[in-house]
Amino acid sequence: MKKAIYQLEPLSCPSCIKKIETTLTKTEGIESVKVMFNSSKVKTQFDESKIEAGKIQETIQKLGYPVLSSILS
Repeated sequence: MKKAIYQLEPLSCPSCIKKIETTLTKTEGIESVKVMFNSSKVKTQFDESKIEAGKIQETIQKLGYPVLSSILS
């Protein structure tokens, strides 16, 4: 399992959390998602044989949330 943290532009409402978490949770290969409203970060754990970190970032951006940076571990 790989982990990635995505730094987003500041989130404007708590419903943003639900939108991001719901979409990513339904994405094949993603094991866990945690969106932190105060820091505007998305923490993910995923199976790299099923999805790439870049695809996760692309999915977040397609929802309308620009990703400023990412950290993989």
